Amino acid sequence: MDLELAAGELKNVVNRLRRAQGQIAGVIRMIEEGRDCEEVVTQLAAASRALDKAGFAIIATGLQHCLADEDLAEGGDRDRMRARLEKLFLSLA
Repeated sequence: MDLELAAGELKNVVNRLRRAQGQIAGVIRMIEEGRDCEEVVTQLAAASRALDKAGFAIIATGLQHCLADEDLAEGGDRDRMRARLEKLFLSLA
């Protein structure tokens, strides 16, 4: 799937990634300021969850496009595409 084609569908993902980017910048500042370890880890966990959700949304959009593709429904590429999507899901696990 070409992400450029799905850009409209992925607008929420981009927004989520921008928020995560801000959270990560905040974590860096917290570390530089010597903030409490528990606060830093809490913010880092929130950023990590945001990145995971963005990744799953991208994969889900890709899966939706793959299932809608008539060629994959009829051709032998279905197993290869399934393996690629499975690998993507596992990379986020």
